[in-house]
Amino acid sequence: MQKTFLTIILSLFYFSIFAQQAYFQQDLKYNIDVTLNDKDKSLKGFETITYKNNSPSDLDFIWFHIWPNAYKNQSTALFKQINSDTSRKEKLKNVTYGSISGLNFKINGKTTKTEAHPNPEYIDIIKVLLPSTLKPGDSVTISTDFNVKLPSYFSRSGYADTEFMVTQWYPKPAVFDKDGWHEFPYLDMGEFYSEYANYKVNITLPSAYVVGATGVLQNADELAAYKSIGAKNTANRSKAVIYSPVTKAATKTLSYAINNVPDFAWFADKDLVIQYDTVKLVSGKVVDAFSYYHNKKNTLWVNSIDYIKDATKRYSNWIGEYEYPVVQAIEGPKNNASGGMEYPTITLITSPDAKRETLDGVITHEVGHNWFMSMLGSNERMHTWQDEGFNTYFQFRYEAEKYKSNSIFGDAIPAKLKELPADKFLASIYGALANVPMQSPIETPAADFKTSEEYGLISYAKTALWLYVLQAEIGQEKFDKAFQAYFSQWKNKHPTPADFKASMEKSLGVNLDKYFALLNQPGKF
Repeated sequence: MQKTFLTIILSLFYFSIFAQQAYFQQDLKYNIDVTLNDKDKSLKGFETITYKNNSPSDLDFIWFHIWPNAYKNQSTALFKQINSDTSRKEKLKNVTYGSISGLNFKINGKTTKTEAHPNPEYIDIIKVLLPSTLKPGDSVTISTDFNVKLPSYFSRSGYADTEFMVTQWYPKPAVFDKDGWHEFPYLDMGEFYSEYANYKVNITLPSAYVVGATGVLQNADELAAYKSIGAKNTANRSKAVIYSPVTKAATKTLSYAINNVPDFAWFADKDLVIQYDTVKLVSGKVVDAFSYYHNKKNTLWVNSIDYIKDATKRYSNWIGEYEYPVVQAIEGPKNNASGGMEYPTITLITSPDAKRETLDGVITHEVGHNWFMSMLGSNERMHTWQDEGFNTYFQFRYEAEKYKSNSIFGDAIPAKLKELPADKFLASIYGALANVPMQSPIETPAADFKTSEEYGLISYAKTALWLYVLQAEIGQEKFDKAFQAYFSQWKNKHPTPADFKASMEKSLGVNLDKYFALLNQPGKF
């Protein structure tokens, strides 16, 4: 659809004003206790949140995401989106629904009222009313019990085989920023926008499980066991040493802590192979690296720890240093090929491991989301390209330099092309990509894409091409320095497209209006 001249002028005016408004972000601290019942696939939890209002506005309520209710029935926004997309509809066969219950929100220890969202499809959103106005600079303590029935694994969270993917699982305040509240529903196609927070999480579950989670494991004996077993499996990859419980008790409680991240997820399974090593960055910082995968013959996951380390090093050199003390990847359900899903310090990988380049590329992409989702917390629902597209640009660079491969073109790449130097190889890849029909504009909200194919092609590939056009015009060195400055300025914040534009213009000393206008251009550049 063509825009009128007036619409374009107004949108540019809004873009300019939007960039000039004062920045703020809310401050949150979570304490969560949760118990897994692996027999009935459920969680029982309690959380306390300290919420500080850093905005200039008085708040009379806080919108909460209660994501598990998205899985409750066929009438939710999640199911309606999947059912409208033939490429995704197939995975809804024989699903088991999920839900959240037992909520009893209290504000500073006193029971408070809640209201449902006015849209009946949004039962995964609830308004928590504050008994008194939360003034700028003031804090409030919010607590609630919650019970979660996990769904079968078909959209990020749930269970499959013997494995538990515990994501989008706890009541979570929506983001409040200079645009107001962002209380959108959970969708399969379209990701997240979350407040940064400090987390302390205690997970109780049967002792035989291996757990991979956001943050640093605080149990010294358990962590020592993971490291000892993991180091052996890294050193000798021909025969795996399998974890055995540290405690003789039927259950164990594992504690995790992490500061300044936008989410917390955890994964659990029995008989996982653990690999452990460290990543030393250019600054001298040492990061713990863990890999968790299924114990099966001839798996390429025996080299997964190397892929995690390599991705962390290269992204740190290209963009900015990896901030967290640990980086992890875990293999997902055995019979699922949905790709991968990222969370702070840990990523779930469900892609087939038929080729090392494929597995390495997927792991690198998902590890890369520690930069584009976690350390740079853009609004993925509205501006998916700031997350997926930026990450894909660096993934393509990784694949070109390491393998002379590309995850889009795969085996279709001619052998002669692979003989070229990495920069010329990558130029040829982008040249071919420029000829692929990509009709929708890059600046399309995730929920507005009609199919997953369109969503992927535009948000991932077309954005990577857009970044490459700029890089090719100004040169790799200038581009890297400008992007590093953007990362340094906006790390642990919520940068918008206007913020990215302003940062790049400042670093490069050029006006990028013409370049950024391409974000709204349908079809080819």
